[in-house]
Amino acid sequence: MTGVSPVTVPPIVVLDEIDSTNAEARRRADAGEAGTMWLVGLRQTAGRGRRGRAWETGEGNLAATLLFRTDRPPAEAAQVSFVAALAVADLLARYVPSHLISLKWPNDPLLAGLKVSGILVESGASPLGGLWLAVGVGVNLKRKPIDAERPATAIATYLETPPSPQEAAEVLAEAFERWLRTWDVLGFPAIADAWTARAHGLGEPCVARLGHETVEGIAEALDADGALRLRLADGSLRRITAGDVFFGGA
Repeated sequence: MTGVSPVTVPPIVVLDEIDSTNAEARRRADAGEAGTMWLVGLRQTAGRGRRGRAWETGEGNLAATLLFRTDRPPAEAAQVSFVAALAVADLLARYVPSHLISLKWPNDPLLAGLKVSGILVESGASPLGGLWLAVGVGVNLKRKPIDAERPATAIATYLETPPSPQEAAEVLAEAFERWLRTWDVLGFPAIADAWTARAHGLGEPCVARLGHETVEGIAEALDADGALRLRLADGSLRRITAGDVFFGGA
């Protein structure tokens, strides 16, 4: 990202308490909010993760959602989850050694192989035309969740004084804007290449849980649209477009 000119960061709206920054983004979008903005909740009472899971934010951690409108078709707009993952990786790299950071498909940033962040992208028809996108990002700054579904960690594990949610939001917003520019100018292949450079588990055996089906194989690469290419034991190729993948303990 060196050599890139300064970017203009959208306004960051800090809310002392909110049920969910994504839920607030949806309310604002449905009400016809026209501007791009970040919503940051210092206390989030009903955070959500993918597939309806609860997401525990915890005091001192980051709960933020970017709300904006796009004219991209839904399938293409969904690629923003990879943009978000790269932005989180840049945020983490500001505070911890880069070699500890990796990205697990589809959008789980990891520190030393442990989950440190969650990303949830939601969308809907905008009253202004096109789609509104709510890109929710939760990052464990100060502590990991008490009842984590999977092994988790926090920036505080590696840094005595982790950043405040407000500071982290500013770093994230700037990184996100740079990756959005890359996506707009160079297209998804540039995003896919950058994501692959930090990918966790490519070339390794993995298990993909796809609703009512479980598939095992070797994770090969990202497809042009962001799907995970999984090579099965019989040599056939399976494209994974949605689901959870597991590599060993992660």
